[in-house]
Formats: sequence, C-alpha cells, structure tokens
Amino acid sequence: MPPLDPTSPRYARQRVLPGFGAAGQQRLAESHVVVLGAGGLGSAVVPILVATGVGRLTIVDDDRVDETNLHRQLLHEPADVGRPKVDSAADAAAALSPDTEVVAVPHRFDDERADELLAGADLVIDGTDDLGTRYVADAAAARAGIPFVWGSAARFGGQVGVCWDARGVSYRDLFPEPPADAGLSCEVDGILPSVCTVTGGLMATEALKVLTGIGEPLLGRVAVYDALSGRTREIAYRRDAAAAASHGSAPGPAPGAVGRGGTDAPRPRPATADVDARSLAAELADGAAPVLLDVREPWEVEIAAIDGSVLIPLGELGDRLGELDPAASVVVYCHLGVRSEYAARMLAGAGFADVRNLTGGIDAWSRTVDEGVVRY
Repeated sequence: MPPLDPTSPRYARQRVLPGFGAAGQQRLAESHVVVLGAGGLGSAVVPILVATGVGRLTIVDDDRVDETNLHRQLLHEPADVGRPKVDSAADAAAALSPDTEVVAVPHRFDDERADELLAGADLVIDGTDDLGTRYVADAAAARAGIPFVWGSAARFGGQVGVCWDARGVSYRDLFPEPPADAGLSCEVDGILPSVCTVTGGLMATEALKVLTGIGEPLLGRVAVYDALSGRTREIAYRRDAAAAASHGSAPGPAPGAVGRGGTDAPRPRPATADVDARSLAAELADGAAPVLLDVREPWEVEIAAIDGSVLIPLGELGDRLGELDPAASVVVYCHLGVRSEYAARMLAGAGFADVRNLTGGIDAWSRTVDEGVVRY
C-alpha cells in the first residue's frame, strides 16, 4: 500500500483552514489512532478520520453486526449482518480512503490487550457502550501518555469529553469509580440515530483538534448534547489532589513528568487568580514586568499579539514548561480566556507560584486597552 499523501487535492479544503495548513495535514498523515467500538459512534468517527487523512487507524470491537444496528451504525449494510463489525468497518474505511492503513482487531479491549494495542498510538477514542472498557482505556491511555477521547449516546442525548492524564485530567477525575448500574443502553432505552451522528462527529472533531494542535480541546470539560431541545451545555471538572493520590495520578503536569512513563507524587496545587485587561495595562505602565505567556496558535499570533509576549501553544505547554521560570510572575492569555485558564491551572499544578489568567483574553485587551490590536 502506498503511503498516504498529505499534499493530495483530497485535503485541499481543510489545508486552507486557519491554523491547519500543510503542517496539520502532515501530522494527521503521521498519526496512529485507536478506535474502540465500530457501532453507532464509531460509524461517525471512523469515516471522518480516514476521510480527513489520518494515516493509520486501528479498530477494536468483538461484536458482530445485528439487524437492529443498521438504523444508526452506518458503517454496516444489510449484507454485513452476522459479520464481525471490525471487518465491515475496515471495508467501509478502505472504500473511503484506500491509502489509509486500517487494522481490524476482533477482540474486546481489556487489561490483557490494552497496552499492546496502544503501543505506538497517538490517541485513543472510546465509542463503546461499556463502562468497564472506558475505565480500562482511561488507565491504559494514562500509562501510554496519550490523550483519550470518549463519548456516549443513548435515547436523545450524548456526551463527549477529552482526558489526558499527562496534562492533568483523567476520566476518573470526572467519575472516580464505576457506577453500580450500567446506565442507559440502546437495547433497553433506545437511541435516535442522529444522536450517534452528532456525538460521533464531536468526538472526531476533538481527535482532529488534538492531533493537529488547533483550537481548544475539551480537556477537563464535557459537552452534553440534547437532541430534543437542540441545546449543548458544558460541564467543567478538575483533578482533586486527594482523589488523584488514591488512584495514582498526579494533580497536574510537572517538569520532567509529562509524557510516557511515571509521574511525581501528587501534591497540593496553588490557586490561580484572574487579572483584567485594564489592570494588566496599569501594571505594565507602572513598570511591572510579568511574563506574558501567549498559549494561542502561531497563526493567531500573526493576526494579533501583545508586545513582549512569549508564545507557547497550549498543546506544547506540558513539554515546554522548562522554558519558563517557576519563580516569575506569569500572566497567561489566549483569544477569549478559555485556553489560558486551563494553562494557568497547569502551571500552578507544576509549582509556579504566581500565575494569573487574563480574563477575556486578547479580545478584551483589544476592546478595552488597545484598539490597534486586531480582533478576530
């Protein structure tokens, strides 16, 4: 099989996206993603990933296609009833993108196989309807040092989140222990087919954001979709140091502790503070010299920036903490203040003593301090 070509005209409409470009497309081509589940959510995730140019996809599922799957599991056709889902999913993926390397694993993702299946992977996505598998995947992703995108769907609603233990948050920080009951199931409670499409699409989007470095991943946040109202709301959560100690996770990334392998023992995390644009401008005018840390993407900096800033995109921050002085006063900013809030918590968790978040981001700076800074 010839290697996937990231310069192909096939990807032209996404390469022109701001911040995506040839570099983002190259990262996709070099990526290996493991997808757990070839059912309703996998039926949205798998086609999107192969169509957008992910170079290698491993699909893990031990189930077979049933006729009741066909209304929502669009990877499969009536002729596939009785076949292993990974086989029909791999056929559908190959039809969409013949140059993508697709590996079909007709087994359950369990403790015995988890580490082997994630070896060399860049990201794992859980679209199964099994909570036990989710906890196994969360733990295995933490051991591998890779991000974990998860989703669930039943009845008229879905949920999507991103966990990354090396960046300070895991699935156990949201749900420390598996619930006593199995929760809703499609077999008993039903499922609106389009809920799978929307939820799976959100999951694929989060994976693409993490792999290419664009946007603000749902780290420490859960997007909750309600099809009946058409509304999406967000639930934020963070790591609790005491709970982290009970399941062996660090409260946040620290120098030398990010990536594959072990982390230092958990320790209490200093609180962060906020600063508004006018107050920061007054500080700078009085001769104060906090480090202005810009955690946006390079393409955003080309549009607008605050003079004297240090650029470290949020996706690179965990690996580049050593470039910053933990004793310095640091003010973190992004576009609107969301990424910078997460980055400030990350720095505080790594032992930075004086960290503040610029509320409203550079957009607030432009509106209230310097109109010459372009808004976007």
